[in-house]
Amino acid sequence: MAAAVRAIGSLTRFTAAAKYCPSRRRLPGYACRHISSSSPLKSRTHVNYDIKGDVAVVRFNSPNSKVNTLSKQLQAEFVEVMNEIWTNEAVKSAVLISAKPGCFIAGADINMIEACKSSQEISQLSQEGQKMLANLEKSPKPIVAAISGSCLGGGLEVAIACQYRIATKDKKTVLGTPEVLLGLLPGAGGTQRLPKMVGLPAAFDMMLTGKNIRADKAKKMGLVDQLVDPLGPGIKSPEERTIEYLEEVAITFAKGLANKSVSQKKNKGLIQKVTDYALAIPFVRQQVYKMVEGKVRKQTKGLYPAPLDIIEVVKTGLEQGNDAGYLLESQKFGELGMTSESKALIGLYHGQVQCKKNKFGQPKQQVQTLAVLGAGLMGAGIAQVSVDKGMKTILKDTTLLALSRGQQQVFKGLNDKVKKRSLTSFERDMILSNMTGQLDYKDFSKADMVIEAVFEDISIKHKVLKEVEAVIPPHCIFASNTSALPIGQIAAASKRPEKVVGMHYFSPVDKMQLLEIITTDKTSPDTAASAVAVGLRQGKVIIVVKDGPGFYTTRCLTPMLAEIIRILQEGTDPKKVDTLSTGFGFPVGAATLIDEVGVDVATHVAEDLGKAFGERFKGGSVELMKAMVDKGFLGRKAGKGFYIYQEGVKNRSINTGMDEILARFKIPANPEVSTEEDIQLRLVARFVNEAVLTLQEGILSNPVEGDIGAVFGLGFPPCLGGPFRFADYYGAQRLVDRMRKYENIYGSQFTPCQLLLDHAKDSSKKFHK
Repeated sequence: MAAAVRAIGSLTRFTAAAKYCPSRRRLPGYACRHISSSSPLKSRTHVNYDIKGDVAVVRFNSPNSKVNTLSKQLQAEFVEVMNEIWTNEAVKSAVLISAKPGCFIAGADINMIEACKSSQEISQLSQEGQKMLANLEKSPKPIVAAISGSCLGGGLEVAIACQYRIATKDKKTVLGTPEVLLGLLPGAGGTQRLPKMVGLPAAFDMMLTGKNIRADKAKKMGLVDQLVDPLGPGIKSPEERTIEYLEEVAITFAKGLANKSVSQKKNKGLIQKVTDYALAIPFVRQQVYKMVEGKVRKQTKGLYPAPLDIIEVVKTGLEQGNDAGYLLESQKFGELGMTSESKALIGLYHGQVQCKKNKFGQPKQQVQTLAVLGAGLMGAGIAQVSVDKGMKTILKDTTLLALSRGQQQVFKGLNDKVKKRSLTSFERDMILSNMTGQLDYKDFSKADMVIEAVFEDISIKHKVLKEVEAVIPPHCIFASNTSALPIGQIAAASKRPEKVVGMHYFSPVDKMQLLEIITTDKTSPDTAASAVAVGLRQGKVIIVVKDGPGFYTTRCLTPMLAEIIRILQEGTDPKKVDTLSTGFGFPVGAATLIDEVGVDVATHVAEDLGKAFGERFKGGSVELMKAMVDKGFLGRKAGKGFYIYQEGVKNRSINTGMDEILARFKIPANPEVSTEEDIQLRLVARFVNEAVLTLQEGILSNPVEGDIGAVFGLGFPPCLGGPFRFADYYGAQRLVDRMRKYENIYGSQFTPCQLLLDHAKDSSKKFHK
């Protein structure tokens, strides 16, 4: 479960986009230029084909979209096209290719699934897909899938139903089964074909994680038969040249398969042969199922039904035969499509797509040079994600030691990519050559944006703002990476408040996807547009909120942290608190969360927001956290907090030094509100109520951004879809009833806000339609 937030982040794989549409004319001098071309037999909008010699080249091209998806229209046209090819005696083989270089097929059309009103309707979609691909698999004429770009979900199911697969050895070419990340399973035969193609362990790894497989690894696994190196620029763009070359190669292999000069038989390595032999023994297979199921239950806490269903469907196919496997696949696909977990995860997917767009439009001037003030953990992280995406980056600190640490952190982050083979050492060094470390404001005159990541102290922020404004050009934007200080207060020291904006990153910056952008009443739309544009270039999912103490994310988290402290004071031990919170779906346990945030940071924020919001933000004693700070129990960074942290030790032990502090601040627990369910709902209710209040007050502009911010920035349970989707699903009235019960004991900290009361009074009111 600890990987849940990161795993959901992987949903962005669906949004891989093509930038170019290839011309269908060939480059002069290509080997196959003599092949005659015929026009498509019918005018179609999603699928067309040419006949080149005796090879039909089928092209997928969803109109008005950057990606191809298996919509009803595309499937209908594809079936029509294939029937024409199968009945045309002049055609001996076929090639399936995309007219979009960056995308083969990105998966099924999610809207098609969402439009269904019952599990039976969704199962019907699955059965139609199964039938289409069964015909493809049994094709009397060999079919070659020519893959360039994303080949995901239903796209991969199409490819593995073909007789042969060729892929471009390009970073954009990835294969995967991300259905589990939407609370679904591969529904067009993927659960049955994949284990037979790549083996049971590799198939489970792909289907249960949803991770992308790059082309070179796919070749080693047996998922792809041949690789094609991408071409460089020529008369046309590299993308166009590469896809034309891929088509030429695919046509050659299609001809070879038809005349039997190319064999479909795969040469398996010794390890694969031994694995296959072992898995042919029923007892060994049963042990594999048991081990995988145990790991899944441990990781998901039983909160995500899709992974367990994937195991069951695969097992059924292998143990009871194809017919039983396909039948159960379609049934489970239908059932999963109607679960609240799938609806929540699909909602997050749509939210991510929405938060990857710039609502302010294109800025007048693109940020070419970015300067970062402060080379600490956050500053170095911001520098890394900026320089990694091609921005010239200046990293400034006041001491050589701090600067060196920051530069080393950036190097380590990029070097980790080299170790994982997603970068070469040459590419790493090229990227690093665009970063300059310095102790002064030299070259800030060339900066288009400055992001400050200095200590959370208003006087320090005012000091650096004045220093920066003395040296930067008029168009340069000043952004603050504060987590709680109002941007308006920071901008009060500025000569040009319209150029000041908040850019709240989350730690670790290179791993956490969210960026919270904060605008004041004086922030200009162009400044906001520039901030969003920079965040998108950095690969972030972006929410834009209005200014106020704690903005949106910190403001939602703080009341929950106060409640965690109170629960600990009432005698629930940290491990139990962690078990209850992860059992509800939080990827990180509640007590561990305070250690991760930093006890000193949590104390600082609790005091600041406590002053701003008063009684509503009270709960546990801030004095308890101050006592921890005095003892040096600052959390993970200090090696001690509620737990003891040791390098290389996975199982943390409770910090017994906390016994005296917890005993000193112990308060009696009220049994009426202390059941396990009560403890979970006390935490969640305070989070959700504050989220709804920010929407009521206009800090947050819409529930979608609220859900995205909570899940991707704060680890709200992805299976619940965010605080607003949770309120819809759990029921506003039911939530208000619970809060009234807690309000009777604890007072105004649990008073429901007016917007939540409005939704409770009218059950037709929903945050998500």
